[in-house]
Amino acid sequence: MMGPEKEQSWIPKIFKKKTCTTFIVDLTDPGGTLCQCGCPRSAHLSVAVEDAFGAAVVTIWDSDLHTTEKPTDAYGDVDFQGAGRKASNFLRLSDRTDPATVYNLVTHTWGFRAPNLVVSVLGGSGGSILQTWLQDLLRSGLVRAAQSTGAWIVTGGLHTGIGRHVGVAVRDHQTASSGGTKVVAMGVAPWGVVRNRDTLINPKGSFPARYWWRGDPEDGIQFPLDYNYSAFFLVDDGTHGHLGGENRFRLRFESYIAQQKTGVGGTGIDIPVLLLLIGGNEKMLKRIENATQAQLPCLLVAGSGGAADCLAEILEDTLAPGSGGGRRGEAQDRIRRFFPKGDPEVLQAQVEGIMTRKELLTVYSSEDGPEEFETIVLRALVKACGSSEASAYLDELRLAVAWNRVDIAQSELFRGDIQWRSVHLEASLMDALLNDRHEFVRLLISHGLSLCHFLTPTRLAQLYSAAPLNALIRSLLDQASYGAGTKTPALKPSAEPRPPNVGQVLLMLLGEMCAPRYHIWATGDPHHDHGCRESHRGGESAHLLSVRATSELMLDAVLGQTPWSDLFIWALLLNRAQMALYFWEIGSNAVASALGACLLLRVLARLESEAEEAARRKDLAAKFEGLGVDLFGECYRNSENRAARLLLRRCPFWGDATCLQLAMQADARAFFAQDGVQSLLTQKWWGEMDSTTPIWALVLTFFCPPLIYTNLITFRKSDEESTQKDLAFDMDRGLNGEGPARPANPPEKMPLGVMSQPSSRRCSPHLSRWPQFWGAPVTAFMGNVVSYLLFLLLFARVLLIDFQPTPPGALELLLYFWAFTLLCEELRQGLGGGWGSLATGGRRPGSSQPLRHRLHLYLTDTWNQCDLVALTFFLLGVGCRLIPGLYELGRTVLCLDFMVFTLRLLHIFTVNKQLGPKIVIVNKMMKDVFFFLFFLGVWLVAYGVATEGLLRPQDQDLPKILRRVFYRPYLQIFGQIPQEDMDVALMEHVNCSSELGFWARPSGPQAGSCVSLYANWLVVLLLVIFLLVANILLVNLLIAMFSYTFGKVQGNSDLYWKAQRYSLIREFHSRPALAPPLIIISHVRLLIRRLSKHRARLPSSPDNFRVHLPKETERELLTWESVQKENFLLARARDKRESDSERLKRTSQKVDTALKQLRQIREYEQRLKGLELEVQHCSRVLGWVAEALSHSALLPPGTPPPPIPPGPKD
Repeated sequence: MMGPEKEQSWIPKIFKKKTCTTFIVDLTDPGGTLCQCGCPRSAHLSVAVEDAFGAAVVTIWDSDLHTTEKPTDAYGDVDFQGAGRKASNFLRLSDRTDPATVYNLVTHTWGFRAPNLVVSVLGGSGGSILQTWLQDLLRSGLVRAAQSTGAWIVTGGLHTGIGRHVGVAVRDHQTASSGGTKVVAMGVAPWGVVRNRDTLINPKGSFPARYWWRGDPEDGIQFPLDYNYSAFFLVDDGTHGHLGGENRFRLRFESYIAQQKTGVGGTGIDIPVLLLLIGGNEKMLKRIENATQAQLPCLLVAGSGGAADCLAEILEDTLAPGSGGGRRGEAQDRIRRFFPKGDPEVLQAQVEGIMTRKELLTVYSSEDGPEEFETIVLRALVKACGSSEASAYLDELRLAVAWNRVDIAQSELFRGDIQWRSVHLEASLMDALLNDRHEFVRLLISHGLSLCHFLTPTRLAQLYSAAPLNALIRSLLDQASYGAGTKTPALKPSAEPRPPNVGQVLLMLLGEMCAPRYHIWATGDPHHDHGCRESHRGGESAHLLSVRATSELMLDAVLGQTPWSDLFIWALLLNRAQMALYFWEIGSNAVASALGACLLLRVLARLESEAEEAARRKDLAAKFEGLGVDLFGECYRNSENRAARLLLRRCPFWGDATCLQLAMQADARAFFAQDGVQSLLTQKWWGEMDSTTPIWALVLTFFCPPLIYTNLITFRKSDEESTQKDLAFDMDRGLNGEGPARPANPPEKMPLGVMSQPSSRRCSPHLSRWPQFWGAPVTAFMGNVVSYLLFLLLFARVLLIDFQPTPPGALELLLYFWAFTLLCEELRQGLGGGWGSLATGGRRPGSSQPLRHRLHLYLTDTWNQCDLVALTFFLLGVGCRLIPGLYELGRTVLCLDFMVFTLRLLHIFTVNKQLGPKIVIVNKMMKDVFFFLFFLGVWLVAYGVATEGLLRPQDQDLPKILRRVFYRPYLQIFGQIPQEDMDVALMEHVNCSSELGFWARPSGPQAGSCVSLYANWLVVLLLVIFLLVANILLVNLLIAMFSYTFGKVQGNSDLYWKAQRYSLIREFHSRPALAPPLIIISHVRLLIRRLSKHRARLPSSPDNFRVHLPKETERELLTWESVQKENFLLARARDKRESDSERLKRTSQKVDTALKQLRQIREYEQRLKGLELEVQHCSRVLGWVAEALSHSALLPPGTPPPPIPPGPKD
């Protein structure tokens, strides 16, 4: 712990020792050779002995007057021989040393961290046996609390008395604990009573000093140092063999520490210092009196005996009702009883001085129950404040936050007698946020702390700076700074931290689709007010979250949600699980925020390098997904229509994304599996038609369109039409690939909140059936299925019959045109952003995403990749077919391409409720097949090369060799075993080779295929082993893998299918109603419309899966969602309260409360018994006085006798 020897050479220049300069004879020494300092005459300097005149005049030796200071000669490390532990630091110093230099030595040179608490243990110097409950208090209470809170324990440091017991407790606790912070125990001992102190003396320092601490008999004058301490201050006051020489320095040192601050650089609270008195003789009263005068709180352990019990009883009497000056005699009697050898008057004066500051005293006894030591300490510190002003308790509150003892804060600081204000709680809230104390955050906010005034850019920057150095968020912030072209300037120590570029990080993680935008700060005013509406009085808004144009003010900012949102994002990025859950409970946009948090956490988990941290993020993401699912289920059960609005409402906080889009990006399959989501998807799938329409009627009407106007196809009723109107479903995208069709000449988009009139008012219901039927996604899907099947039939006919070297015929040209229309549709999806674009109808009217981002969204879909591969192969095959000499290559490519087009049918079948889940299972099993092929390939190559080398060592035909190495073993797995080519017993033994040796020729004309007879038995053995491993082991392994995958996916296949169903519905909802090849008409119309819109700068049509609600309607919807969230949280809390564990916990608390009340009742009974005894004594005294007066001559004759006391009533 200590630095090198050369780094401590300055110690003798600063720290001194004391030497006696005047020999004053100790009158108790019969020989007259002993000085009052404790040293014999021979040990004094000649100057001290020769001053006979001064010694004759002065009869009392004084440390300040009769000593001189010299450079210390004992410092460094002390190694306790035979103790088996690391060396401890030690220093010999004068009792007049400045405590500031000592504190600097401990925290800087010796390397001890600044304490969060200092417990100074006082007690008697004798007694080798301590009561069991006191040992538990030291071991399980004091030492454990010191380790958990980062406290220093200060004692005498000697291997005797209470110092020895504390050392044993430190040793036992560190032996039992596995790792953790080392307990810091410091000893402040008088130099003159340290045994074997000569071994510590070295003017140049000892590194280390060999110290023998045991083996010598105890003499009661000198004591060894205890080896369980980390540091020793050997205070030299010039005496030898006298205890108590360290008291003055120890008090000054503890008082100085009480004025310092905790934390790095002294930015925390004042370090609390508490004196713990266990037992003790009469000298402890003086030390307690000095401590109380220095405003240091004291904890008295009642039941430990000595001074602790004496002060505890006197304190109880002073606090009892009716206490006054009449009890002075009782206090003197009690002092005589505890200290029969002491001066009663002096001790009485000391006790009275202590009781003048009795608010600094707290009593603890074994009858108070198994309370943790932190609770005891904090109660003592709170009691020492003795004020009703909240400012007097700020340090105690921050100390409770540092110890994470919210129960203590609730019971001691928030009882209602302290008037807390929001400004008083801000520092504690900052500590709670930095140290992840989510329970304290709840407590402080519930007691009136205003986040609007708390959260400033500077504080937000401090919160982000609390992330560990190796945390993912730090690297992301650095990347965002470099990506933005800015470099974080080097700040001065006093400069305030600059707000981090969190908005750029969110854009990197989530993209523009759902990332909240953060405000770019002006360098001149970093203290903008946050989220409070009263701050919006002109000028730029001061929100941490970005604000849009003034014409479209964020609803979240209006509702005052921004501070919660910033802290919610901060908790998610730093992976503060409980903190994020609390801020989600408090904020609005609950369903969207839960899904957005799930998305953000899963993205961060993929980027996380540490497996444990990634697992924690995944677990938290699963919790938020569950919250979103459960909360939306609660909303759906309350109101289906409002729940549908909630799904389709754009959330400004998450980049104008909807809940469905957030759930899709977060892969929240459980969210899509809910009845409310599936009901909405079914409604969107059927469009304006009734979802109960039979499939056969739909197919029949598709091929016979006039049936639309019959009762064969049913449409939704008027009430459902009104629901559609409330949901603001825009139907103007029609046949151009932008949504369901609407009658011709749709009106322009109305301003926000102004709903267009239903189409039924502009045309008759029968005429509106035509666009409603053809604009439904199910109709578009049906048309595309029929079209695709016809395309495959045409493709197959051309390949099998019409594909000839001659110029293409009519059917072949039709096939090319059909494929061209498919290519145009893929280009429309890719260049137009596709259905999967989350920014459709996004942040600003008319805004479009970059081409790179749109292509990325398009290529992330697996089926789109399949389409591109199929079309690319088709173009390649057609190109080869048209080039002379490459006809056969083109035919081969098109044949393979036909397989790819056919496999594309699986995507169409995913809409079916029976086939969809099975396709999901097959997709999962394909991964098992690849793993199986890896094992099979290894075994197949090993067997094929070995057998080929043994059978045909002379064969040089490489194509045939490769065929026999790979193809033949593969066929053998399925039972095709050519024995006549492998077993020489079935061959003709002829030398068919030019080489010498034994050869055989297989049956049939096979040139160059002579088989060697050597070790042919090994070939047969390898065949048996290969079939055993491949057919039995590997095939059964594959079956087992399939069974496991099927069992695992079967239960979740419905979830996968429902999530894919949303993707399919979104895709066909955005497709044109016309199917290929007639889709080219829609493409031309779309192109013309886009060009006309671009010239006229008309706003683009909104997305059909997004609701644009008026502000008032949106406010009502969010309020309704908040009410449902409160009901949901209350139900969860009620279920938790009714659980067995919570019931046991409440029962335990009630039992503890009952036990405390019983102890109080026993105390009251004891007090009543004492009062009864005093009353009886007074009555006897009064009776004696009355009797004496009745026989006295003072009373005149004839005086009536005293009244007889009334007897008990019958």
